[in-house]
Amino acid sequence: MSLTDEELERYARHIVLKEVGGAGQERLRRATVAVIGAGGIGSPAIQYLAAAGVGRLIVIDDDMVDLSNLQRQTLFGGDDIGAAKVEAAARAVARLNPGIAIEARPTRIDAANAASLIAGVDVILDGTDNFATRLAVADAALALRIPLVSAAVGQFEGQLGLFRGWEAGKPCYRCFVGADPERAEASCAEAGVLGAMTGVMGSLAALEAMRAIVGFGEDSAGKLLLVDALAFRFRTIALPKDPGCPACGTAA
Repeated sequence: MSLTDEELERYARHIVLKEVGGAGQERLRRATVAVIGAGGIGSPAIQYLAAAGVGRLIVIDDDMVDLSNLQRQTLFGGDDIGAAKVEAAARAVARLNPGIAIEARPTRIDAANAASLIAGVDVILDGTDNFATRLAVADAALALRIPLVSAAVGQFEGQLGLFRGWEAGKPCYRCFVGADPERAEASCAEAGVLGAMTGVMGSLAALEAMRAIVGFGEDSAGKLLLVDALAFRFRTIALPKDPGCPACGTAA
């Protein structure tokens, strides 16, 4: 499979990067990414993955577009209010890059259906806003051995990690957060969130998904990126694999 003249022009700024090139752009075109959640993080991630030429996107979300979403979910506009987010996302992607196949799945993902919804994809990008859903997605990603890009935002802070817990020395998501799905959480409606912060983290999540597909740069699995907009600070910390982790540790 080779790139068409139109694709060579569309993706020229990628192709001239020696770390990507034509071969990397073809890997993007052949790839499938599942985006879990079309909200604050998923919205910019979908835009950049589509613009980058990722050949197939599966977007999973059961929510509808609300007026309060428009402060940060730039994939949508006023005309989308009341529509299913996945359907509005599909329309936006068709306008942005008609060469991309997008599959809209207006379904709430949980432990019972996660594996069937994401099976066969190359990368999972999780931008959901509750702990139980993130654990369900992470467990399915680990069982299926699919790289998981997990991003989260709260108020002025964000975090991002890539997880491949089936590999020796690499942590899974449960190594990072533990196993208690009943931990107290405040939604962005309760705590607030800076709109542009979701754009930063969604774009970084798309970047991580592209790195996982193309393979450029240093391997970020086993690291956690922390972003603090108040202090204007980015820092990276190491995430060790937990030998006692019930999901990927020695006992598991």
